[in-house]
Amino acid sequence: MNTRRNILAGLGTAALGLMAWGASSSLRALPTTRTHSSGGANPNAFPNVRLYTHTGKAVRFYDDLIRNKVVAINMMYTSCGDRCPTMTANLLAVQKMLGERAGRDVFMYSLTLQPELDTPEVLKEYVDKYRIQPGWQFLTGDPADMERLRYKLGFYDPDPLVDGNKASHTGMVRIGNDNFNRWTMAPALAAPEQIFATLNHVDHSVVHTA
Repeated sequence: MNTRRNILAGLGTAALGLMAWGASSSLRALPTTRTHSSGGANPNAFPNVRLYTHTGKAVRFYDDLIRNKVVAINMMYTSCGDRCPTMTANLLAVQKMLGERAGRDVFMYSLTLQPELDTPEVLKEYVDKYRIQPGWQFLTGDPADMERLRYKLGFYDPDPLVDGNKASHTGMVRIGNDNFNRWTMAPALAAPEQIFATLNHVDHSVVHTA
């Protein structure tokens, strides 16, 4: 029993460590003022790059995906092994908890870390395999644009050796409300209830009670 308790305590500490890492390593990558896509004058704005959904639709990152929305964003790649499928299953549980709010009040996005391999067709196969529901889009694009987004969203490590490992960028979910420029992170392997609560915390359309 003590061994099991110690393991659970260790997992909790690891989750808190991931949250602390997300906060400390990526604050400079977050927009500190209201983001705008027009003119490119705001240095804090998200890159309004062209991406492609798993259905092949062309979209602009800020204008079509982020503007005036509550979003949950993670990074993955289809050949990731055990880590990404586990987190995908975890986020699928969050999507089910959102119910009709998914794709209406809260938008979920998964950006590939391997755009040179993860074409819309490959991402569509992944979506079908894991029975992803509407309201959650998987996205790819030009490799240079995906890298810009990765850094801007805070999915990077200051240590080049760690940053070179794609798997090290898949452990967090960036959660934000563009209307209020409110952004945070949650561990992708946290309990779905924790991620769900974080989404509700930034979604001002949800009535929070004590």
